[in-house]
Amino acid sequence: MPPLPLTDTEATAELARLAAEIAHHNRLYHTDDAPEISDADYDALVRRNQAIEAAFPHLVRVDSPSKAVGAAPAGHLAKVTHARPMFSLDNAFSDEEVADFVGRIRRFLSLPGDAPVALTAEPKIDGLSCSIRYERRRLVQALTRGDGQVGEDVTANVRTIADIPATLPDGAPDIFEVRGEVYMDKGAFADLNARLLAEADDPDKARQFANPRNAAAGSLRQKDPGVTASRPLRFFAWGWGEASALPGETQSDVIAAIRTWGFPVTDQFQPGGTPDQALETYRAIETVRADLPFDIDGVVYKVDRIDWQLRLGFVGRAPRWGLAHKFPAQQAQTTLRAIDIQVGRTGKLTPVARLEPVTVGGVVVTNATLHNADEIARLGVRPGDRVVLQRAGDVIPQIVENLTRDEPRDPWMFPNLCPECQSDAVREAGEVDIRCTGGLICPAQRVERLKHFVSRAALDIDGLGEKTILEFFDLGWLHSPADIFRLHQHRDGLLTRDGWKEKSVDNLLASIEARRTPDPARFLFGLGIRHAGAVTARDLVKAFGTVQAVANVATRAHDDPAALAELIAVDGIGPIVAQALVAFFAEAHNQTAWVDLLGQVQPSPYVSNVRASDVSGLTIVFTGSLESLSRDEAKAQAEALGAKVSGSISARTDLLVAGPGAGSKLKKAQDLGVRVIDEAGWKAIVSAAG
Repeated sequence: MPPLPLTDTEATAELARLAAEIAHHNRLYHTDDAPEISDADYDALVRRNQAIEAAFPHLVRVDSPSKAVGAAPAGHLAKVTHARPMFSLDNAFSDEEVADFVGRIRRFLSLPGDAPVALTAEPKIDGLSCSIRYERRRLVQALTRGDGQVGEDVTANVRTIADIPATLPDGAPDIFEVRGEVYMDKGAFADLNARLLAEADDPDKARQFANPRNAAAGSLRQKDPGVTASRPLRFFAWGWGEASALPGETQSDVIAAIRTWGFPVTDQFQPGGTPDQALETYRAIETVRADLPFDIDGVVYKVDRIDWQLRLGFVGRAPRWGLAHKFPAQQAQTTLRAIDIQVGRTGKLTPVARLEPVTVGGVVVTNATLHNADEIARLGVRPGDRVVLQRAGDVIPQIVENLTRDEPRDPWMFPNLCPECQSDAVREAGEVDIRCTGGLICPAQRVERLKHFVSRAALDIDGLGEKTILEFFDLGWLHSPADIFRLHQHRDGLLTRDGWKEKSVDNLLASIEARRTPDPARFLFGLGIRHAGAVTARDLVKAFGTVQAVANVATRAHDDPAALAELIAVDGIGPIVAQALVAFFAEAHNQTAWVDLLGQVQPSPYVSNVRASDVSGLTIVFTGSLESLSRDEAKAQAEALGAKVSGSISARTDLLVAGPGAGSKLKKAQDLGVRVIDEAGWKAIVSAAG
C-alpha cells in the first residue's frame, strides 16, 4: 500500500481499493461465516481507510466502509428492518486511544477536564450479535445484526436456545429488545466438531468449523431450527434496542435488570467506574482470557449514564458513548517443517507453512498462511526455521518473525509451475500474487471455470447449475468445457440418476446443442481469461473479427512485439489485458484444451449491430428512475447506437439522460454545461435512429 501522505489522485484510488476490499471481507465474515483474513488485518484496513478519510474529507466515498456496519444479509432467512439500528463499535488498541475516547466525551458534553466519566467494562464476546424483541413480555422476534439496518429473522432458531427466556416477568416493559451475543463455548465447539466428524459418511468431506464464532453463526442461521436445537448455543446479554421504558438510569442498572429477567450476563461485567478502573478491568480480563470458557477479543467500555448516551448519540456507524478495546494478538514459538503450495479456485498460488504443533490462545495450530512470495522473502523463512506464530484476532494463524533467518541455508524458492497441473505459474506486472495459467485444465480451478463458462453472461446454458456441474464432475463426465458438448454420450447413464427424467435430460441436451455456434464475445468471456471481462471480450472480437483471430494474435504476441503492440492498441485493452491473453494462449495445456473445444463448437464471427445515430461516438450517462425501460436496456440501446455509456459525470460527458429522482449527477451535469434530456427525449433519439 502506498505510504501516507498521498496525493488526491492516490488517495482516491486507495479509498476505492479499500472500500472494495473491506466490503469483500465484511461479506465473508458476516454473511458467509468464512473470514479469510485475521481481525487484526481487517482492523488495519479499517484504520487506514479512516486515516485517509480524515486527511481527505472531500474524497469520502458514498460507499465508504466508515458508513457501513457488517454486511447486507443474504440467503434463505427473511430480511427485517431493525426498529432501532444495531450499530457496531469503534476500536481502540492502546491506553492512549482510550484516554482520547474519554477526552472526546468530555469535550462533546462540555464537561470540565477533571469531570468524572463513569464507564462500564465487559468482555467483547466473539460470537454473532442478535436482537431479541419482546412485546407484552413475550418473545416475538429475533434478528441478527445484518448490515446494522436490516437483519435476518432467526426467531424460530433463537427459541431453541435455553439461555433465552420465552417470556419476561411481570413488571418488565411492554416493548423491550434485549441485545447480546449468541456464542459457543470452547468445549462445546470441540465436541461439535468431533460429532460432525463421527457422523460423516466420508471423514475427508466432514463439515468442520474453523472456530467457535463460525460454529455459532452457522448454527444460528440454519434453515431448519431442529439443526440449531442440536447445537450447543449460548447467549450473553450486553444491551438493548427499542424499549417502551427503561428499568434504570444507567447502563449498569439496565443490565442488572436484564439479568434478573433470566438472561445470562458475563461474570466479568463491571458496573460504572472511573476510566482507570475500566483499564484495570481490561488488564484483569486479558490475564484470564485463555482460561475463560468462551472466546473474547477485547473489552467493551460504555458511558454508564443513559442521559449522556442519548446526548452523545452516534457518528457514522458507531456510538460516541461506546468503544471496543481490542487485545493484542497472542504469540508462540514453533518450528517450520515445510512449505506447501495450495492452488485456489482462481488459480492463485498460496504458500502454507506446515508447523510443529503449538498451542496459541488455547488452540493447537499446525498450519499458517504465508500469503505470497513477497511475504516469504520478507520473513526469509525456510523449512527448519524457528518462527514466531501469531493468531491475530484469534482467527487465522500467521508467522510474524523468523528467529533463525541468519543461519546459513539456501532460500526457499517459489515454484514456477502449478503443483496441480504443471502449467506455468506467472506473476503479472504490478501484482503480488503468482497464478496458474492452466485455467482450462487445472484441477483446482476446473469446477469454477466450468460454472463461469455456462453462466448467464457467458454461454448461458440452461440446466447446468452448480449442483449439476459438481455431480457430472464427480462422475468423471465433465472436466473441460469441451466435455459439456460430449454429455450426450452419457444420456443413458444420466437417465439412471436420481432427479433426472427423460424430459429433463432432453431439455439439458437441447440447451447444450443450441450453444454449438455461440456468440463470439460470450464465448471468449466464458474462457475465464484473467482481466478479460465481458466488455473486453466484445472489444477484442470487434477488433479482430473472430475468436480464432484473437487467439492467433495472442499466440504470436508471445514472441512477436508487433503482435503484442497490435493487441495493446485495441481500444480498452492495454498492456495488462494483453499480457493476460498472451500468458493464457502461451500455456500448452490451454492450447490443447482450446483445440479440443473448437472441435466441438464453432463460434460465430462478430457482427456489428451498431446503427448510425445522433449519439454515435458520444459519452452518455443515465441517472434517476427510468419508467418505461430498465437501466440495462437503456445502456444496450445506447451502445447499439454507437454511444459509450459511463457511470459518472465528467468533463468528457456529452449527454445526461435524467429520470425522476435524479440528484447529484444532474446538478454536476448542469454545472459542467452537459446537455440534459429526459426519458421521452431519449426515446425520441432511439426512434429516430430506426
